[in-house]
Amino acid sequence: RLQESRERLSVCSKLCYAVGGAPYQITGCALGFFLQIYLLDVAQVDAFYASIILFAGRVWDAITDPMVGFFISKTSWTRFGRLMPWIIFSTPFAIISYFLIWFVPDISTGQVMWYLVFYCAFQTLVTCFHVPYSALTMFISREQSERDSATAYRMTVEVLGTVLGTAIQGQIVGKVDTPCIESPFFFGLTNSSVAMEELNMTHDTESLTDTRNAYMIAAGVIGGLYILCALILLLGVREKRESSELQSDEPVSFFQGLKLVMNHRPYIKLIAGFLFTSLAFMLLEGNFALFCTYTLGFRNEFQNILLAIMLSATLTIPFWQWFLTRFGKKTAVYVGISSAIPFLIAVVVLDSNLIVTYVVAVAAGISVAAAFLLPWSMLPDVIDDFKLQHPSSHGHEAIFFSFYVFFTKFTAGVSLGISTLSLDFAGYQTRGCSQPGQVNLTLKMLVSAVPVGLILLSLLLFKLYPIDEEKRRKNKKALQDLREESNSSSESDNTELASIV
Repeated sequence: RLQESRERLSVCSKLCYAVGGAPYQITGCALGFFLQIYLLDVAQVDAFYASIILFAGRVWDAITDPMVGFFISKTSWTRFGRLMPWIIFSTPFAIISYFLIWFVPDISTGQVMWYLVFYCAFQTLVTCFHVPYSALTMFISREQSERDSATAYRMTVEVLGTVLGTAIQGQIVGKVDTPCIESPFFFGLTNSSVAMEELNMTHDTESLTDTRNAYMIAAGVIGGLYILCALILLLGVREKRESSELQSDEPVSFFQGLKLVMNHRPYIKLIAGFLFTSLAFMLLEGNFALFCTYTLGFRNEFQNILLAIMLSATLTIPFWQWFLTRFGKKTAVYVGISSAIPFLIAVVVLDSNLIVTYVVAVAAGISVAAAFLLPWSMLPDVIDDFKLQHPSSHGHEAIFFSFYVFFTKFTAGVSLGISTLSLDFAGYQTRGCSQPGQVNLTLKMLVSAVPVGLILLSLLLFKLYPIDEEKRRKNKKALQDLREESNSSSESDNTELASIV
């Protein structure tokens, strides 16, 4: 009981830890919901090249996760910890690169390279922040209940971060009216490509100046929040080396640790299940703005619909934390993630109606909350199970977290690139007031049919996940016994050494 009381985290510590997760979610939400429509309709990048930017950026983001995990495992402990220095030094450069993503350069050639370079640069720098921050979960306490509680705080703040990202980006940009361009076919023109080029020349500079400024203002506000959250994390959380390590541990090399991690069956099964869940919600996130604008016809309401989803998700995080505590994490996965299916179907099947869309958005947010909370709540259980099977191997927390993120980001990059490319093949019209029927059909597939199929597949994979509540309790008891044995052994060694002296 004395040991548990020492490991307890104060509410202030949990809040400061939780705030550190907001920058990743705020920037990620703004990029996820708005970057595609920004590249297509504001920067006016061709849909084919936009798909390359989105694909390459996401894939590079995925590659940097294990790279950063590797370098973290080689980082020596300092008086600030082993993880905190990464967070400190990456923050200012991440803010600069993030701002430049939302800046339209006045260059005739090289625009695609501009966005590709700064998008990849930002993804690298935010990875240098988020991978060590994610691994910090294992270094704030040895108590499983305290880590779960801190994770619940974190998920609440992270979903709140998605609300802030959606609200800041959506409301600032949504205040500016961006005129659309009627399709040349409505004018009866024979040469549609020439007509579209003339229309773009007429409307480009005057109509898009305010919109471009709005995107940069939003980027500046989000950059300020990024700095504030990083400072709160650094000042309010202490990284505890002893929280993760047993005193008898000896270090194992990165590649040996990677081999051990990838051979750990519960980890692979957890990754497989959440891989397809993440894909489903990434597709929904990346195409929802275009779907609301063109398929549903809510050009001036999509930012408010997104905000409704994120507010609903934020308010229901505490419910899902109670649910997984009461009924178990596997049950929470089945109930929480599957609840999105009827609403994803309804938003496509029902006629376009603003009130119905808001109702569906609020209901879908409940499932989004479960998708946010559960992966990060279940991953520490897998790490605990790994420690029991490999008690002499330590320091692999960054590998677990970084490769978990790697697989989800890599496949998300592939899916997002393919979805944008499919819009190009369907005949997407840049800044068009309406889109061809093929584009609307493609958007319906990307936000409904494909995500539903991916969710169903993920639920089948979760049946194979072996760590249920009984297994989790046994692991907790075994870890406590192992630590007590390690501590008592260390104390007896110290007593013997003192007697000899």
